[in-house]
Amino acid sequence: QAQLVESGGGLVQPGGSLKLSCVLSGFTLENYAIGWFRQAPGKERELVAVIFSNGNINVADPVKGRFTISRDNAKNTVYLQMNSLKPEDTAVYFCYARKYSNSYVTWGQGTQVTVSS
Repeated sequence: QAQLVESGGGLVQPGGSLKLSCVLSGFTLENYAIGWFRQAPGKERELVAVIFSNGNINVADPVKGRFTISRDNAKNTVYLQMNSLKPEDTAVYFCYARKYSNSYVTWGQGTQVTVSS
């Protein structure tokens, strides 16, 4: 059964860094666009970053220059390096995989990121 498992969330002070990992099992990575969404309390889920099988990347404006997405196909893992974190980055971060052939999306269970002093 295909699944995504996120890890790496936690509590960090403003200005700090975290690295999220998303391990994908049951997927052939080159058939998927893989990325991260986040959802803060009372807000809609929003795209953070996505990486495509050709290496192209899209990063949302609020995190551009601070967050980096990367993938390690050998480890079936996608990473989100988050630097210069701000309180407004506080959210549950979800990994997702969208299949190119039919746009079907699989979601992870989410990992909490809290930025607070």
